[in-house]
Amino acid sequence: MAVKKKKTWFDYFLLVFFIFLMVITLYPFLNVLAISFNDATDTVRNINFVIPRVFTLSNYRYVFKEGGIAMPFVISVLKTIIGTLLGVICTAMLAYTLSRKDFIFRKPFTLLFVVTMYVSGGLIPEYLLIMRTLKLGNNFMVYILPGMIWVYNMILVRSYIDGLPYALQEAAVLDGANDFQVWYKIIMPLCKPVIATVALFYAVGQWNSFMDTYLYAKKLPTLQYKLYEIMSQATVQIDPHSASNRTAAITPMSVRMAVTIVATVPIVIVYPFLQKYFIGGMTVGSVKD
Repeated sequence: MAVKKKKTWFDYFLLVFFIFLMVITLYPFLNVLAISFNDATDTVRNINFVIPRVFTLSNYRYVFKEGGIAMPFVISVLKTIIGTLLGVICTAMLAYTLSRKDFIFRKPFTLLFVVTMYVSGGLIPEYLLIMRTLKLGNNFMVYILPGMIWVYNMILVRSYIDGLPYALQEAAVLDGANDFQVWYKIIMPLCKPVIATVALFYAVGQWNSFMDTYLYAKKLPTLQYKLYEIMSQATVQIDPHSASNRTAAITPMSVRMAVTIVATVPIVIVYPFLQKYFIGGMTVGSVKD
């Protein structure tokens, strides 16, 4: 029979500390959620807690009906899916190539990639390259091509591949597999944790970005850019669907909170499904045989 360990004062301290940490972490999000559903009068009077005192959907009606976010939402979803898939594939291919011991230029190429993490050409050369040379202005590919490979993600994948037994690749080559087959059938299945990690990085980056729309593709607005416009243009309004029109039903603050929830929920929904892989991928290199 197992003997239960007696709890010490330190155990209770840790329990209280982590409960406190959980509360201060969740409270801002719950407060934003409450304001997004809160009556405008309470928002103006700063009566905002974690539960709306007067529940209303006026803020979301404004965002979805007046904002015209249907097409920007579709563009953002396509941008996130395509950008993430191509980013993961290209990053994994590059990482595999730079991890090969028989690739004689792997060190110089790796150095060149790492340098770009610390030194860039700046916004003006990037703008000229995209708009004048590549002519990607108001083109959907402007959302995909410039951010197809992130060096940090490539380093993560390469580090993970370096930790795999090289004998697996040698055995596959002896069995007649070419480089692509080794990457696709041997390396990729073993790299699921780190692949899920970089996929989450790409997805979050693609979903949250709006500067690319602001600079290069205002005719193809993404959800983030459209929500930014809605926040900038929101004014106090009367909601015609409200039971009583004696008070303002929409305020800039409540609209901002509704916009924040709309922009955040998709990533919050996706993250739990990748959490176990995310943790495994982020700990790559922490333990070596």
